[in-house]
Amino acid sequence: MRRMITLSAAAVMAIGATVFVASPANAHGYISSPPSRQANCARGAVSNCGDIVWEPQSVEGPKGLRNCHGNVGRFAQLSDESKAWPAARVGRTVTFTWTLTARHRTSTWDYYVGGTRVASINDAGRQPGSTVSHTVNLGNVTGRTKVLAVWNVYDTANAFYNCVDLQVG
Repeated sequence: MRRMITLSAAAVMAIGATVFVASPANAHGYISSPPSRQANCARGAVSNCGDIVWEPQSVEGPKGLRNCHGNVGRFAQLSDESKAWPAARVGRTVTFTWTLTARHRTSTWDYYVGGTRVASINDAGRQPGSTVSHTVNLGNVTGRTKVLAVWNVYDTANAFYNCVDLQVG
């Protein structure tokens, strides 16, 4: 009887440990509308995108970066300005919609044009829903531009990076 209890306890602990270890750590979020570069790659609108085709939600890197690929080498294509990135036609006010596959507590959502922050939404550590939308005024920006959107995770040193190509006007 004692051996049976010991074996049962060991089995429960092994299963519990497997659940914690096997939990996916690579699913997070991306801008689905207007489509980010990774969304355009995932839907086949741009060719030769590499692994991002299967993982548009996975562009995670240290906070403070200002590139499209989050310093993740296998996603470097996202920062390639020679690619024919489709540009969504928008006005000066744009609603960006994030699709989140893992809802991390959030510090801020920051939006940059030409290296200048044009909007910052402070979530003060709250956990977002599975979709999040922000309406951002791009100011005097007109013509073709690229928006860098950054989702800063509250309780880690990381952030998620998205670039969205727009035709404003």
